Amino acid sequence: MIVILRHNVTDEKRDQLINWFKSQGLGVDVSKGEYQTILGLIGDVLSLDTDMIESLDIVQATRRVTEPFKRCNRKFQPDDTIVTVGGASIGGGNFAFIAGPSSIESEEQLLQVAASVKESGTDILTGGSISSKTARHNLQKKNLAELEHLKKAKQDVGMPAGKELISVEDIPNYKDLDILIIGERNMCNYPLLAAAAESGKTIILKRSVSATLEELLMSAEYIMAGGNKDIILCERGLRTFTNETKATFDISAIPLLKEMTHLPVIADVSRSTGLSRLVRPLSLAACAAGADGLMIDVHNDPGSARRNGGQAISTEAFGTLAQEVRKLREAMK
Repeated sequence: MIVILRHNVTDEKRDQLINWFKSQGLGVDVSKGEYQTILGLIGDVLSLDTDMIESLDIVQATRRVTEPFKRCNRKFQPDDTIVTVGGASIGGGNFAFIAGPSSIESEEQLLQVAASVKESGTDILTGGSISSKTARHNLQKKNLAELEHLKKAKQDVGMPAGKELISVEDIPNYKDLDILIIGERNMCNYPLLAAAAESGKTIILKRSVSATLEELLMSAEYIMAGGNKDIILCERGLRTFTNETKATFDISAIPLLKEMTHLPVIADVSRSTGLSRLVRPLSLAACAAGADGLMIDVHNDPGSARRNGGQAISTEAFGTLAQEVRKLREAMK
């Protein structure tokens, strides 16, 4: 349930009402906008007398929220959440480029890519995605090496950085990074979601290839229940009947999510299809659909990449694409 307060309600009266709701065993999320304040009530609200609540002079109206996700529901918070990472802001009209090599092959290679994408206007550096083809006994060693390269690139180039998270035990190794990326395989890994929430870091939460939008938002709700509201949702493609692409990019998910939640929504346009030639059209489409950012695999030499070269674009192509996206966003204004 949400309770909409009248304009210019005093802090004292608002706090009295909040304390009363809490005394009824309810959680209360406060969303204070420019013109009104909304109290989101979480818990068993069936026994509340809505007529009594609406009779209070500080209450404008009450609304029942039927969706199972509450904290991330736009009905609870009409204004967009703006997530700030380093000097980058995402959401609320702020757009971010998130780029880097899926295949981190050396410190020199990553530094070269990082410097190039920053010059092209990238806001956040990423790299080193998890592959199911990597043997388990090599995965941990490989991940630690990539983390060290990312930390070095972050310091030398001066960009916030993020990487896909493997397990709960690995979180301390990410202490020098700014973003924890929850990959599509871990969208419903609740121990990992809880630990990521407790880390206090910004989280990019990717939609599973078989998940509904409601299921994605319920995973975000789980993180928010752990006290972390700095969440960026990521559309990265669904498993369908097509064999021509790795997945099918769900362009409709972007405007739908923007209706359903106040959280920022970005698009992973590289992993969604696995085809570099589709990165440009999908980037422009996602931008036109209202995405708050793009996640793009960029490699200094995609043709010789050790892994995922087929989905990466070159640093030169990324620079050209970034200019096109900016022109499109300017035209959309």
